[in-house]
Amino acid sequence: MKTLAPQQNLIAGERYAAASGATIEVLDPSDGQVFTTLPRSDARDVDAAVQAARAAFHGAWGRQTATERGRILSRLSALILQHHDELAELECGDTGKPMQQARADITACARYFEYYGGAADKLHGETIPYAQGSTVIAMRVPHGVTGHIIPWNYPAQIFGRSVGGALAAGNACVVKPAEDACLTPLRIAALALEAGLPPGALNIVCGLGIEAGAALAAHTGISHISFTGSPQTGTAVAQAAAVNHVPVTLELGGKSPQILFADADLDKAIPVVVNAIVQNAGQTCAAGSRVLIARSIYADVMGRLKARFEALNTGAGIANLDCGPLINRRQLNRVASMIEAATSDGIRVAARAKLAADAPAGGFFFPPMLLDAVPAQHPVAQGEVFGPVLAAFAFDTEDEAIELANGTPFGLTAAVWTRDGALQLRAAQRIEAGQVFINNYGAGGGIELPFGGMKHSGYGREKAFEGLRSFTTIKTIAIQHG
Repeated sequence: MKTLAPQQNLIAGERYAAASGATIEVLDPSDGQVFTTLPRSDARDVDAAVQAARAAFHGAWGRQTATERGRILSRLSALILQHHDELAELECGDTGKPMQQARADITACARYFEYYGGAADKLHGETIPYAQGSTVIAMRVPHGVTGHIIPWNYPAQIFGRSVGGALAAGNACVVKPAEDACLTPLRIAALALEAGLPPGALNIVCGLGIEAGAALAAHTGISHISFTGSPQTGTAVAQAAAVNHVPVTLELGGKSPQILFADADLDKAIPVVVNAIVQNAGQTCAAGSRVLIARSIYADVMGRLKARFEALNTGAGIANLDCGPLINRRQLNRVASMIEAATSDGIRVAARAKLAADAPAGGFFFPPMLLDAVPAQHPVAQGEVFGPVLAAFAFDTEDEAIELANGTPFGLTAAVWTRDGALQLRAAQRIEAGQVFINNYGAGGGIELPFGGMKHSGYGREKAFEGLRSFTTIKTIAIQHG
């Protein structure tokens, strides 16, 4: 990644360094080199952003009609597409993901703003038949100022899905991106000003989670929080928000299963199974990190998976190979440690992808790996690795497959591969997950599909109209007119 000028927060439409003057170095995951710095913001910067958002909500932004809000978001979508190459390069350099994935993420971000731009003036309340001589209106109104704490794995996409819905509903936003990936949120927020968004309606505050993120979660001026990240941090965010009685949407981790029954179309399933764990180097909450295989086809499936894994190439994001680096050295060490513990416990590595010969020496690379016959209660089967590691399990019966699928603390996504229509529906209904795919796998699904988890994968929904509604609350107006 080429060296960039030091980055600054965006508050009330203006650029600011952190109040403390402190900065954070930003490393390119592909080579480990510093290429820019971010403000290391604290509670003072967060407070300034919240005050700016509140002023916009009660001022220029709050006076916009739903139709005009939608037009602004539609213009922003068009600007994102106009700057597609620039934004994809930023996303690739900042996160290390292959360029083809970065391009897809920018396209998805634009689609979020297009979708919510079109939906803004279609968010309706209802009238309620109540009593003779009265009319009751249940209005959907924005929360006010919404806080958005977004992760480093899909900064552009998750910015679009979270901020797009909040702005469409009429909220003003304060966003704290992950310190490892702030570049595309900062640039898109600048494009939002070009699109006509009033200053203060969208504010970006960079910094560490334990400083800026914690300050945002606990701020008394926030009316709703959207958080995507680990279950542990999600708990801390929810606890901080609860002190102020602020509602929270939590999209947390996953240990998503793909179940291959004996009649599965393996030619169709195998490429999808591999892509679902290799995409973004497995750093996806909805990664298909477990494959549950009917015993009668286990050897065949493992042979096919082995061939595919061994054909994969890992390298720098800009090289646009199958898999890029992990986000930072801390994550690399964590994934490597989990796999070392698994192999020490006797779990066999069935296949390993290649590291490209020209991969930079300082990059945070962990080539994709396939683990064979993993015990169902082993930590690598129960915990979120958040790396390109696929764990394989065999089952004998439908009940055993469902028990395995539901046998972790998580419940975000799942897939069922079978040609048996009755089995498809039975399995989908029994699996404890927010999304279940039949003979496909969306790893989060489309923009039009409600997305969120069960159990330790969180609560609330984003994407689609359900996500738009979550950024509103109901106000009831009862009129007595005789």
